[in-house]
Amino acid sequence: MRTSNIFVTVDILILKKSDRGLNLLLIKRKNDPYKGKWAIPGGFVDQDEDLEDAAKRELKEETNVAVADVVQLKAFGKPGRDPRHHTVSVAFYAFVDQSTEATAADDADQADWFDLNELPELAFDHSEIISFAKESLKL
Repeated sequence: MRTSNIFVTVDILILKKSDRGLNLLLIKRKNDPYKGKWAIPGGFVDQDEDLEDAAKRELKEETNVAVADVVQLKAFGKPGRDPRHHTVSVAFYAFVDQSTEATAADDADQADWFDLNELPELAFDHSEIISFAKESLKL
């Protein structure tokens, strides 16, 4: 039997209302893979770390946005979704106040709000995650 080399990550969709509908918080990646591409905030789960805690930590580290509660959306684990190795990402979402500001930090070059229906090209399988969220949450 072969030992598994699967890594666990989290992605967190942060949504806020705008005059035109809903905005989604994205970060521009500072590092490869997908350096310079927009992505959902997220990252690797640390040893002995709860999934929800990891999602909140990654969000805070990359965008300086803090949330008290997150809701698990779905796990995404298609082989090849991350070119470095096999990863399973557990996606979460949360809604924040309209006044919430984001500032890039850690491994994010930029953090910005985008109209949920006018998103840039995204890294990894993040467009699939967003499509699933839009459909299942009726956004």
